[in-house]
Amino acid sequence: MALLTTFFAFLYHLPRIYKWLLKPYYVVSLFMSVAFLVVRKTPGICEHLASQRDDGNSCDFDWREVEILMFLSAIVMMKNRRAITVEQHVGNIFLFSKVANVILFFRLDIRMGLLYLTLCIVFLMTCKPPLYMGPEYIKYFSDKTIEEELERDSRVTWIVEFFANWSPECQSFASVYADLSLKYNCAGLKFGKVDVGRYGEVSTK
Repeated sequence: MALLTTFFAFLYHLPRIYKWLLKPYYVVSLFMSVAFLVVRKTPGICEHLASQRDDGNSCDFDWREVEILMFLSAIVMMKNRRAITVEQHVGNIFLFSKVANVILFFRLDIRMGLLYLTLCIVFLMTCKPPLYMGPEYIKYFSDKTIEEELERDSRVTWIVEFFANWSPECQSFASVYADLSLKYNCAGLKFGKVDVGRYGEVSTK
């Protein structure tokens, strides 16, 4: 039943998945996640790779590589049990796929492992997940405006998110929070945000 629910949720979000998967960050992440698969299966390249298979076929996975990939699948399934958005699900898959690729490439050839690890570090330092830029009814507070605004009208209830731009969880939750603000914003219920990176004292208080 849970598998069926996940499948229908995936179909529901499919158009949205296509839309943001085409962004450069996710396109590069996808290619990096399948890099070992491509190298191992591409004719003209795979014939020159080492393999521990009994039949000597270097264009197919050996038993240890299958073991690593199965372990990756188990880790992704456990990690995704706590994910709340499609972005988090896909992000977890990309993250652990890259980790598995590092292990697989180092096992195959230390030079390929170092090259792939270097690419991962460069990607991590230069590319950040795209921030949500869609419609929303959210007021962004500073340390000087939040108290005044919250106390202005006692009939208004505020839901305030304290977020950090560097946090993957906050980035993936941004679209969910925006959807909530679009659906439920009214005269008696308002939505706000405070950047804890800029206004740490307010969030502590």
